[in-house]
Amino acid sequence: MSVSKKSSPSSVRKSGASRVDGAGIMVHALTLAVSKGRVLNEALPLLGRVGITLIDDPSSTRKLVLDTSVQNLKLLVIRSQDVPTFVRYASADLGIVGKDVLLEQSTEGLYEPLDLGIARCRMVVAAPVGAVDDSRRPRVATKYVNTANRHFARRGIQAEVVHLSGSMELAPITGLADRIVDLVDTGNTLKANGLVEIETIVDISSRLVVNKGSMKMKHAAVTQFIEDLRLAVRDHV
Repeated sequence: MSVSKKSSPSSVRKSGASRVDGAGIMVHALTLAVSKGRVLNEALPLLGRVGITLIDDPSSTRKLVLDTSVQNLKLLVIRSQDVPTFVRYASADLGIVGKDVLLEQSTEGLYEPLDLGIARCRMVVAAPVGAVDDSRRPRVATKYVNTANRHFARRGIQAEVVHLSGSMELAPITGLADRIVDLVDTGNTLKANGLVEIETIVDISSRLVVNKGSMKMKHAAVTQFIEDLRLAVRDHV
């Protein structure tokens, strides 16, 4: 993961700084929370296209608040499930997180202005190869309990949804569940464990979320940040 001190363009510098500029205008500091792992890895090149790079290397530093090449723009690298909470309670002004997390949690207090088009995958229902769908109330294992319940309710299926934190593929193998709901990219893990997709619930990508209070109190900085990313996403398509 490359880390540099690349100079930022003036528009991005304004969105990150908490200072009085040459015209006597207060420019606010911003804090951006980003999900660990794949989302972070794919977000860094996107941020780089608008002149934002990390001073600290997240793979080696023990710091929890990371400095960037943009004056007074800080970055938090946290668990994906915690990003909406940090943004909702204004511990971060903005966040980058998968749509799967937003579907599962309450988005009260958040704006979702931009689909960043990164960390793409899909949320699917999967079952063992050759399984006969004869259960009137299938047992479904997933960590996306709320999303799964809404999906099966829309289809008129009274599913029993069982929460698991991981290793979803084990549930049908061990008889814990008839089906699973999980995120899939290539589908290789499902295939290796004798499972097959039977339907797609929703396509997933990472989104930019914004605290509603920050949008109001730091309007110029936040809207400039959104517009910078919007152009970067558009130009990359």
